[in-house]
Amino acid sequence: MKLLQILQKCLEDWKNISHLDFCLVHLDNTIYISTCDRALPSTEKLDEFKDEEALCISNMNCRLYKVMENHQLQYILIVWGNAEAASTIGELAVCQIESLLTAYTEKSDKNVFMQNLLLGSYSEVDAFNRAKKLHIATTVRRTVFLVETKQSKDENALATIRNIFAAKTRDFITAIDDSGIIVLRELQPSEDYSDLDDIAHMLVDMLNTEAMTSAWVSYSNIADDLKQLPDAYKEARTALEVGKIFYTGKNVFGYNRLGIGRLIYQLPVEICEMFIDEFFKEETLDSIDDETLTTIRTFFENNLNLSETSRQLYVHRNTLVYRFEKLQKKFGLDIRTFEDALTFKLAMMVVNYIKYKKAN
Repeated sequence: MKLLQILQKCLEDWKNISHLDFCLVHLDNTIYISTCDRALPSTEKLDEFKDEEALCISNMNCRLYKVMENHQLQYILIVWGNAEAASTIGELAVCQIESLLTAYTEKSDKNVFMQNLLLGSYSEVDAFNRAKKLHIATTVRRTVFLVETKQSKDENALATIRNIFAAKTRDFITAIDDSGIIVLRELQPSEDYSDLDDIAHMLVDMLNTEAMTSAWVSYSNIADDLKQLPDAYKEARTALEVGKIFYTGKNVFGYNRLGIGRLIYQLPVEICEMFIDEFFKEETLDSIDDETLTTIRTFFENNLNLSETSRQLYVHRNTLVYRFEKLQKKFGLDIRTFEDALTFKLAMMVVNYIKYKKAN
């Protein structure tokens, strides 16, 4: 909930309890929040009060209070009413508002700190000193989750994620750019990578049901202290990018589970093109029709099992054999054998990588 909404609710609650009217005024004498439509004291009176040393004065049928933050004047609180307790209620209201401003500023400062930390903007010493001032633990286990939806700046997705982690006060939810939502999760000593995978799948499912949006979620390796978090953020970004290139049927990508996709991702495009030219000469994988591609992918998913593949695709075993023999004549690879199947699988992943790099 934004600060404006929080303060508005507080003023309305105070009015309902005390039967007094409240108004919070900017330093330029414009209304920030009000529970009524009463006329403000004159501009001269407000400016005069701001220049005085007094923190509170009475003015006709209202009282004026200074609201401070870090010893700096931020707002003027006006309380209308003649109740005996009006003065005390006004003082309590000021205390509450100042506490809310401090808490909101601290939270904002922590958020900015975490954003800059993940981007590697601090030296190690500077990061630890700033964390200490903000009361952020420096030696706890954390993991970076990166959530990306099809719609940039998805406010529904952000609200859903904030609700999921609402009770986790030591977790940070932020965004550095339009590329996704970052969840910096503090881990319990017993949590391991299987728990991270469960959390990632939970996020995908919740965004699908609550925010009605499809999402990809990646996560980094576990960072043991603050200085490892910039690398953890890079790992989460790499995992998301690699996963979307090579594992199009999945929504969750752990940096520790990227497999051969991470290896291909680190290769120069020129080397990848040489590999494709070496095996396929004048032919291209783009010439394969969608039906055959589906057959190949299903065959690989079933560990080269012809019977299970034919059952899932509702085609006769001999039909599969015929398709694979056509493929063998075209590319010189019999994917029913492990070595040729491995080569063909690698070729499909490399082609996807080349297309991605050329498009970006």
